[in-house]
Amino acid sequence: MTLANETEADTRADRIDPALAQAGWGAGTVRREVICPGRIQSGGTRGKGLTADYVLIHKGQKLGVIEAKRAGLSHREGVAQAKDYAQRLGTRFAYATNGLAWYQIDMVTGNEGVMTLPFPTPEALWNASFVEQNAWRERFGAVPFEIDSGKWEPRYYQHNAITAALEAVAKGNRRILLTLATGTGKTSIAFQTAWKLFQAKWNLTGEPVRRPRILFLADRNILADQAYNSFSAFPSDAITRIDPATIRKNGGKVPKNASLFFTIFQTFMTGEGEPIFRQYPSDFFDFIIIDECHRGGAKDESEWRRLLEYFEPAYQLGLTATPRRKHNADTYAYFGEPVYTYALRDGIEDGFLTPFKVRQMASTIDEYVFDGTDKLIEGEVEEGESFTESDFNTRIIIDERELSRVREFMGQIDQRHKTLVFCATQDHAALVRDLINQVKDSTHPAYCVRVTADDGSIGDQHLRDFQDNEKTIPTILTTSQKLSTGVDALNVRNIVLMRPIRSMIEFKQIIGRGTRVYEGKDFFTIWDFVKAHENFNDPEWDGEPIDPVPPRTGPGEPPDKPEPPDDDTDSGGEDDEPKQKIRIKLDDGKIRSIRYLATTTYWSPEGKPISAKEFMERLFGDLSGLIADEDQLRQVWSDPDSRAKFLQQLADRGYDDDRLEDIRGLVDAVDSDLFDVLAYVLFTLEPKTRHDRADAVRQGKQSDAQEDLKALLITILNAYEAHGEKELATDKLGQFLTARFGSVGEAKARLGDLPQIKAAFHKMQAQLYSS
Repeated sequence: MTLANETEADTRADRIDPALAQAGWGAGTVRREVICPGRIQSGGTRGKGLTADYVLIHKGQKLGVIEAKRAGLSHREGVAQAKDYAQRLGTRFAYATNGLAWYQIDMVTGNEGVMTLPFPTPEALWNASFVEQNAWRERFGAVPFEIDSGKWEPRYYQHNAITAALEAVAKGNRRILLTLATGTGKTSIAFQTAWKLFQAKWNLTGEPVRRPRILFLADRNILADQAYNSFSAFPSDAITRIDPATIRKNGGKVPKNASLFFTIFQTFMTGEGEPIFRQYPSDFFDFIIIDECHRGGAKDESEWRRLLEYFEPAYQLGLTATPRRKHNADTYAYFGEPVYTYALRDGIEDGFLTPFKVRQMASTIDEYVFDGTDKLIEGEVEEGESFTESDFNTRIIIDERELSRVREFMGQIDQRHKTLVFCATQDHAALVRDLINQVKDSTHPAYCVRVTADDGSIGDQHLRDFQDNEKTIPTILTTSQKLSTGVDALNVRNIVLMRPIRSMIEFKQIIGRGTRVYEGKDFFTIWDFVKAHENFNDPEWDGEPIDPVPPRTGPGEPPDKPEPPDDDTDSGGEDDEPKQKIRIKLDDGKIRSIRYLATTTYWSPEGKPISAKEFMERLFGDLSGLIADEDQLRQVWSDPDSRAKFLQQLADRGYDDDRLEDIRGLVDAVDSDLFDVLAYVLFTLEPKTRHDRADAVRQGKQSDAQEDLKALLITILNAYEAHGEKELATDKLGQFLTARFGSVGEAKARLGDLPQIKAAFHKMQAQLYSS
């Protein structure tokens, strides 16, 4: 075998594997790892995923990554990939090799260069990775993850987060913070961290003489319940709840005979005289996990902070989904900088979270001025008094305005898709629920329900049914505050914002309600009636700010009034509604004049919002790098196989089917072939419709084709005209043959051999795009 025809698999088997085996890297210490599956795209497809050829693991730590290339290529070909993979996996060392030469990079010092074999042994690489040795690091590493009989495998960022938290514990850092986007599995991270602490018998004494006492602290029962259920792998006698029922059962005493304790702040802070938490000695807990720690637990003035300070001896791990900003600066001051961060944009680009679109629903009634022509139903209002978004449904109620919004989004969504609607108050949530049920297509009385604090156990049951992916009813939930966190529903396809968002923290939590991945869910949509999309301009939103370009709602409209300051407290409770409200019935003429102007925000691969203009400019730049001129585009597009490769190149750059469909609308060519759309973007060629292209071929000379073949081609043209260029893909030809002749074999008997049929299929497409 020569180097020229040696495959990468050959190189790995014959050159790289033996070198690693000779150094002592064997089963259990070397593995091929899928780092991420790739961004979710339309049609059930994904962008390009990432897989590391070799990940070197010793004592539970990932120490190195190797990118392999076949021997016929330079060993330097894999250097960029090796560095990228090492950075993602958190390994100290990266290697690139073709089996003949080896290149090493130290990701900490930046030192790199060609290395000679033998390859470092596991112990040598461990010592090179950790200059300062630590007994707890090795004890934690000796405890395998609890994988539930192979049902759970840590994703790379989860492994990184667990390792970072345990490394902080091993080094004696008592305040630890992990910042990971909603939907990335913080509960699993908390479980695995607790599992390793428990099994390694880590505790405050510093010696493995007993198992630790670990407290999981949340601010809502639903979060504590979810965590409690997720920790079921622990022995049943090791887990307990600290709740009113358990305390009553113990005669008013808190449970102490366990290793893992689950409770909520509110329970801990209650009690006659002294709060419940003081029944525990201050050094009782070795480790405390604070879920959603940004929600007030670390604020200087907070009662929660008093609780955490009481248990000051314990190591405290804070979990949050939000980066540092003014709303949670105290949280970061208390815990310090996060030991690991995984952002929303990372989760979307990796394919672990679902991407989203934002529909900005500006209207002619975003503001209201009472001019005396509308009917005052109750309350007091002066002529000329104006109201902005923050006033609606708190100070003033206009039912017709809410009905117009409900009709607008209900007329555009797929009404079978699960949807969350965030309203201003509990009363507003009830009104919107009723309006949705009045305009819905469904006949089910529980199609839309309200879930708020006032709905109690009935609302909780509605939420459980909504979270059940096997159930379709209820389909829509309305709420005010309750569902901004703690809703682990995978199949949410729409989030409707009908109230201003109080803070960036709350905004990111609400967005997180839709990011869970679910089969067949390519994206979810945020229907924004309240200019919440302006939060994306915040520098803390996974990117730098952009200049907002709000949609115009009509000439001469006054600019928006400033919104009131954000509510930094964000206690997570329900609203305190004022007793007296103004209720207005609009004049019939004003109802008929309500108009909506919807615009879509697009998202760059860097996780930044970009306008339609910027989106088109980016597409132009990417296309220019792939296509030199009109003739090349026509040549690439005329052949179904080269067209498929070109479309895959676009998909790898972030232009999947769904985004390409958006481009048709942006250039006002929804009935045109995608070829015409791209030709317009690149060369400003006037788009033709699919009908015009198909008709030109139908009217053309096809005397060289037999009648049955002509009929088949006409059928394909008709399908193309109706459904687009996807009907011209190579894999569609067999479907057309089977549909028309019953089988491919019968088609061959009628039309001739497959090469002859394919030649006619390709010739027709060349004619289709000849001009």
